[in-house]
Amino acid sequence: MEAPKPKACKVASRSTKGHYLIEFCSELGRQVGGIYTVIKSKAPFTKRQYDDRYLIVGPLVRQSASLEAEPLTPPTPELSATLKALEMRGIHTVYGRWQIEGSPRVLLIDTTIGCGFLEEWRDDFARLAGIPLPFPEDDELINESIIFGYLSAWFMEEFTKHEKEKVILAHFHEWPAALGLLLIKRQQLDIVSIFTAHATVLGRELCTKGTDWYDILDTLDVDEEAKNIDHYHWHGLETAVAHAADLFTTVSDITAQESEFLLRRKPDQVLPNGLNISQMTAFNEAENLRRTSSKRKLQDFVRSHFYGHLDFNLEETLFFFIAGRYEFRNKGADIYIESLARLNDQLKAQNSDVTIVAFIIMPAKTTSIKTETLKGKAVIKSLKDYVAEMNRNINTKLLEQALKWKEGDPIPTKLDLITEQENIDFQRHLYSLQRKDLPPVCTHNLTNEKDDPILKRLKLVGLQNQASDRVKVVFYPSFLNPSDPVLPMSYYEFMRGTHLGIFPSVYEPWGYTAAECVAMGIPSITSNVTGFGLYMEQLLGEGTSDYGVYIVDRRSQDFDSSATQITEYMQQFCKMTHRERATLRHFTEDLSEVLDWEHMELEYDKSRRSALRLMYPGQVPQEEGDDWPRDIKEKLAQCVFNFIDVSGGL
Repeated sequence: MEAPKPKACKVASRSTKGHYLIEFCSELGRQVGGIYTVIKSKAPFTKRQYDDRYLIVGPLVRQSASLEAEPLTPPTPELSATLKALEMRGIHTVYGRWQIEGSPRVLLIDTTIGCGFLEEWRDDFARLAGIPLPFPEDDELINESIIFGYLSAWFMEEFTKHEKEKVILAHFHEWPAALGLLLIKRQQLDIVSIFTAHATVLGRELCTKGTDWYDILDTLDVDEEAKNIDHYHWHGLETAVAHAADLFTTVSDITAQESEFLLRRKPDQVLPNGLNISQMTAFNEAENLRRTSSKRKLQDFVRSHFYGHLDFNLEETLFFFIAGRYEFRNKGADIYIESLARLNDQLKAQNSDVTIVAFIIMPAKTTSIKTETLKGKAVIKSLKDYVAEMNRNINTKLLEQALKWKEGDPIPTKLDLITEQENIDFQRHLYSLQRKDLPPVCTHNLTNEKDDPILKRLKLVGLQNQASDRVKVVFYPSFLNPSDPVLPMSYYEFMRGTHLGIFPSVYEPWGYTAAECVAMGIPSITSNVTGFGLYMEQLLGEGTSDYGVYIVDRRSQDFDSSATQITEYMQQFCKMTHRERATLRHFTEDLSEVLDWEHMELEYDKSRRSALRLMYPGQVPQEEGDDWPRDIKEKLAQCVFNFIDVSGGL
C-alpha cells in the first residue's frame, strides 16, 4: 500500500512571522471524545499565543452548534472573502467564538452538500490513498470523513487564494479530520502541515482481538494483518495521511513505537496530552467545600440501589471506579473485574469491615432504566420525605411542650411526640424497603444483555452483589450527567466523591482518565502500556505509587500476574487509614503541575517551529530545546523536584 510522500521545502514567498495556525478536529461539534478534550483544554493556551490567527475547524453539528459557537464577523478581509467564496460554492459555515475559556475562534462546516458527491469522492480517496479495495458504502465514519476532508480542503484552497503573504500552518488531529491533507498535497497548496495520530487503527484492533503485540511489532506482516481487521480502509487512510504530512507526531512514546511499524513512518516528535490545571484547580478549590456533598450523593445512590440489602457501613465504604469507552479488553475492564473478584475473596477471608462499591462507567446501548433502579430511587425518596416530615412534626411538638413545661411536669417522651398513626405509617415505609431479589449489577436494561461482555464476566467470577460480598458492583452504562434521573452528577463531581480510579488498559495511547485523577487528587491504578503510565514512570521512576499513581506491568506479565498485582495495590489501599488516604490525595493533587498545558504546550510550540523550519528553512532559526529527543521531560522533572522540595516527599 503506497502512500504520498512529503514534498520538498517551499519557496520562501510567504512570511512565517505572524503565521496562521489552523487545527482540524472532527470531534469539535460532537462535544465528546479524547481528542475533543485535548483541543478544548489546550485551546486557551494556544489562543494566548496566536490570538485571532488561531482557528479550529470541525464539522457543523446543528444540535450543538449554538452551544459551541457564538457567531462573529470574520476579523480579516482574507477570511471574510474565503467564507463568502465557500457560500458561493454552496458550502454553509458558522464562524464564531468558541464558548470556553479564552474564546478561541472556530469554524464549523456544514457537510450536507457533500452527500451528493459521496460516491465520486470515495473513489477519489481510494486512488489518493492507494487502497485497492473499494470503500464500503455503509461505513458512516469513512463517509463523514471523506465529505469533511473535501470541504476542509476547499476551505484551505480558498484561504490560500486570499491570504498570500503569511504562512498557513495546518494541524490535523487523527485521520477522520485529516483526509483533506491528501487533497492539499495533490493540489500542492502552499500550506505547512502537521498530523497527530492519537492512536492507530491497526494497533487498537490487534489489541481488541487479544494479540499481545508490543514485543513482536517489528516482525508483524502489516499488510497481511491489515487485510484481516474489520477496518482495513481506515488503516489505509490513516497510513496515507501519516505519510502526506510535512511533520508527523503522536501523543506518546508507546504510540510512536507503534506508528513506526504499523504506519511505516517514524514520528518526528511526541506531543503529550496536558490538562488545564488552573481551571481544574479553581474547580477543586470550590469542590473541596463540597467534597462531602459529592460523597453524600454517591452514598445516597448506594442507599437507593442497595435498598433492602444495605447491611454495610457507608462510612467504611470505599468507592472504586473504571471509566471510558466500552472496549472490554483494551480499557482493562476484564482484568478490573477479575481483580475485584480476587479482592472480594480476600476481604471475606479476612472478615474485613471494609466494603468496596466498584463502579463501571462505560456507555453501552440500552433500552431503558431498570425498574428496580427506579423503584429504589422512589422508595428512598418516599422514606426520606416521610422522615423529614416526622422530624418537622416532632420538632414542633417538642418546642410547644417545652414552652408549656413547668417545674414538676414530666419530661416529654417519644410517645408524646410520635402519634400511633405516625408509627404505623413509619412501619409501612420500613416494610417497603424489604425485597427478595439481589440489587442488580447494572442500572439499565442493555440491548443485548445475554452477550454483554461485562455482565458475562461479572457472572463468571461471582460478583452478583450477594449479602456476603465485600465488593459490590454497579455497572452504569451511560454518560454521567447532572440531570440524569439515576445518578445526577457530572463526571468530575462523581470522581471527586470516589477514592480510587482503576484504568489497567492494555491499549491506551495516552490515558486521560488517569491524568484527570491526578489533577483531581484521586489516586489511580494505570498500566505501563499506556502513554500516561509510561510518562509517569519516566518522570518519577519507581516512586510513582508514593504520589498516588500505581502502575501495573501489563507488558512483561501475563493476565494472571497482572491481576494479582492490581489486587495487591487495592489491598494496600483498603488497609490505609483515613489520614493516610487524605495525605496521599494531597500528594497526588500537587503532582498535577507536571501535566499542565503551561508546560505541555511547549512541545506543540516546538513542533510548529520544526514544521515551519522544515518547509521554510531560512526563516525559522534553531532554538534551544528544539532538537530531538525532546527536552520537555527535563523541564517537567524540574517541576517534580520543586514539588518534592516544597512538600518534603512522603
